[in-house]
Amino acid sequence: MSRLLIALMLLPALAGHAIADPAAGRSIAKKKCQICHGIDGIAKIPIAPHLAGESQIYLETQLKAFRSGKRKNEMMSVVSKSLTDEEITNLAEWYNSIQITATIPE
Repeated sequence: MSRLLIALMLLPALAGHAIADPAAGRSIAKKKCQICHGIDGIAKIPIAPHLAGESQIYLETQLKAFRSGKRKNEMMSVVSKSLTDEEITNLAEWYNSIQITATIPE
């Protein structure tokens, strides 16, 4: 199968998905997320999860759940309320784009 044919077959699956802009996501993270989650995605307070390297789909799903009220958290429900779908996509891509490594003890 040619690459063009494969690309054309995948096109409908991509319809409706915004192209993420991690630089725009970083800008949002600086304003709304870094105090708890860090600009680098490493949590700064014990009750916040690390976001570095987390799946974009997972982050988008959770942010939209907080925004809609389906998932509740005192801080996240407030922060996510003002985010647009595009901002959520960009923010999720920012944290997803951070590469992390793990060192296993011997």
